[in-house]
Amino acid sequence: MNFRPPSFNYLPDIVKNLLIINGLFFLATYVLDSSFGISLVKHLGLHQFQSPDFRPHQLITHMFMHGGVSHLLFNMFALWMFGNQLENIWGSKRFLTYYIITGLGAAALHLAVSQFQISIAEAQMSAQQINSVISDGYNALQNNQNFTDPLLRKLNLLYHTPTVGASGAVFGLLLAFGMLFPNTIIYLYFAIPVKAKYFVIFYGLAELYLGIQNNAGDNTAHFAHLGGMVFGYFLIKYWKKNSNNFY
Repeated sequence: MNFRPPSFNYLPDIVKNLLIINGLFFLATYVLDSSFGISLVKHLGLHQFQSPDFRPHQLITHMFMHGGVSHLLFNMFALWMFGNQLENIWGSKRFLTYYIITGLGAAALHLAVSQFQISIAEAQMSAQQINSVISDGYNALQNNQNFTDPLLRKLNLLYHTPTVGASGAVFGLLLAFGMLFPNTIIYLYFAIPVKAKYFVIFYGLAELYLGIQNNAGDNTAHFAHLGGMVFGYFLIKYWKKNSNNFY
């Protein structure tokens, strides 16, 4: 790397604790569901405001939930890869602040875009249809069913599909790494060398393109990823403006 403090810690405290917490949440999700029929995704995943399952704490808890082993491993590897550098430079307090704020920013943009999509769908539907989706849609999805009408089906997915994952905060870390270490080489697929600044730009544009495309079979929250990057960018700019020793 271009810069490494003399006492560089490959597993600093906040990164280590985040890895442990995410792992415990993932384990608890499967144990409680398989043994007791309790869905942590329902209670801790982030739901839309219209959903009867929405709770304010989900704005935080969704960041520690994951939808599968590959989802968890990818996010935790990226958290360690970029997070250990940033925590060593910033210190634990600033690193945790950045992580939480970018995670919240990711949730905010995701909810905003989803609410825009919901408003468009609702404008084409009657109040009776909307109430039907709100009241019956969740149970239908739990039984691997959905409405036959394409518009009702789309609205049901928007209402009742919870969002989980640390990806928004992780993309915030990626953005920070690219801003602090723009010329550091990252090996894409462990083989293709790319400078961090180009890697970040590529990922940002890809997420924007995929988010705008809004493909029906794509269950990735692309605007949440962008939200983490956008909030991270402005937070870093704010810190840099107000500190002579930012990094």
